[in-house]
Amino acid sequence: MQGTSQTSLQGHRRKLVQAILYEVIAIAVLSPTLSLIYDDELAHAGALSLMLSASALVWNMLYNYVFEYWEARQAQRMRTLRRRLLHSLGFEGGLVLLLVPLVAWWLSISWWAALVTDLGLFVFFFFYALVFQWAFDRVFDAPVSAREGVSG
Repeated sequence: MQGTSQTSLQGHRRKLVQAILYEVIAIAVLSPTLSLIYDDELAHAGALSLMLSASALVWNMLYNYVFEYWEARQAQRMRTLRRRLLHSLGFEGGLVLLLVPLVAWWLSISWWAALVTDLGLFVFFFFYALVFQWAFDRVFDAPVSAREGVSG
């Protein structure tokens, strides 16, 4: 265990808590933001936020499973800034590709406009993911996959 004041949360439970907490915060930020940007009703923007978050939740679970599988097989397993950047870039980049069609359809905008919207969200969520993952690891301890000397 890395620290005595931290609560260790591991395995599937860790992934579930991490993904749900990430998405709840995302919905709270995204709904009013989309409503303001697109001059849309909060309920309509909120429904889009829920769909985006549900998609992101599934992607989050899959991506983190694959990322931690890869991470556990690396010679150096600590979560450095470089690895955290790689994690955030991969997660958010994959999410942009998945969500463009949904955003275009829901907002009745072109795929280009949806891509621009997603890229704007990417910039925000790239930094959000980086800070969230760091804070989550500080509160709940790093996953076993990111610990030196622990076999995966």
